[in-house]
Amino acid sequence: MSEYIGFGSLPDIVHRKTVKKGFEFTLMVVGESGLGKSTLINTLFLSDLYKERNEASYEPPQTAQIEKKTLCIEEQGVKLRLTVVDTPGFGSSLSSDDCIRSCCDYVDEQFRAYFAEESSIIRKNIVDNRVHCCLYFIPGHCHSLRPIDVEFMLNIHEKVNVIPIISKADMLTEKEKIQIKQRINDSIKSHEIKIYQLPDCDSDEDEDFKQQDKELKACLPFAVVGSNTILEVNGKKMRGRQYDWGVVEVDNPAHSDFTKLRNMLISTHMPDLKEVTEDVHYENFRTQLISKISQQAFKDRGKLKRDSIPKLLPALDETDILLIQKEEEIRRMQDILVQMQDKLKTNNEKSNHNLYLAAQKSLENENKKIENVINV
Repeated sequence: MSEYIGFGSLPDIVHRKTVKKGFEFTLMVVGESGLGKSTLINTLFLSDLYKERNEASYEPPQTAQIEKKTLCIEEQGVKLRLTVVDTPGFGSSLSSDDCIRSCCDYVDEQFRAYFAEESSIIRKNIVDNRVHCCLYFIPGHCHSLRPIDVEFMLNIHEKVNVIPIISKADMLTEKEKIQIKQRINDSIKSHEIKIYQLPDCDSDEDEDFKQQDKELKACLPFAVVGSNTILEVNGKKMRGRQYDWGVVEVDNPAHSDFTKLRNMLISTHMPDLKEVTEDVHYENFRTQLISKISQQAFKDRGKLKRDSIPKLLPALDETDILLIQKEEEIRRMQDILVQMQDKLKTNNEKSNHNLYLAAQKSLENENKKIENVINV
């Protein structure tokens, strides 16, 4: 007799459906112009998202803007719908408030749009444009976090997964990179900035993966170099930058953290970035939004009840309303006393007489309360 049930094939079925449906990922890149954001994105995804820009003559806008580009990538039959949100003009104006507000507002708008789709009657084919990760570029020559860096990350770290990036790392020596990373991490800790935390490995993971995870955590913030230029050195083709003193290889871990960033972002931790967005950032937004809607509905109901009460006198204040309510209560008590007096006359029972005395005492207490209201 066969003991095979059949649910062992479920992972294969889920895998086939997932591959057929494809994946969605939205990446926001933030930083001042000239830090190599566009170059890094093109290097990460082997594409040319910004081919309409002429880098030599391109002038960024004077105010922060939001530019969204969508790219469909397919690799080994797996489809990825990539959305890159760029912020040209960030840091160009004298005040950083507008730049920071525009980025935070965009993240909230995507949450709000997803909430509207999720709450609608027809919920099939919901497009997820929520921002799953924000790469924040820090100039390597600054050697630490600036006030605008701290302000931006503090404003957005509750809304999206923030990963700090040290740009143009080829300008730094190995010793300088170590020192800058330490200063940035110290500043992040002292200002209580919540950057994306890589999850701990499961106990059943193999040793190679555990070592890779350990190296990734030690690398934050990533010091990267981007380039789409193909160089040939000693018969070997590579992506890199040619200088008088030598060649910087983009994919060489000794020269740049680019490979670690790419593996973390695209290969190993993309599902976790999406899960944290869903379970933490979006859930916080959703809870706050529902709370606001409930509070507003409660206020509207209270206003509707107040409007439905007939106005006995024009422009009544709270004391007048309280007096009217007390007078109505006293009138009800007086009616009860009259009824009890009639009953006492007919029955002449001691229990009823005691009840009458208790009611009369209650009436006296109410009179004292109303006198206190008047005195106030």
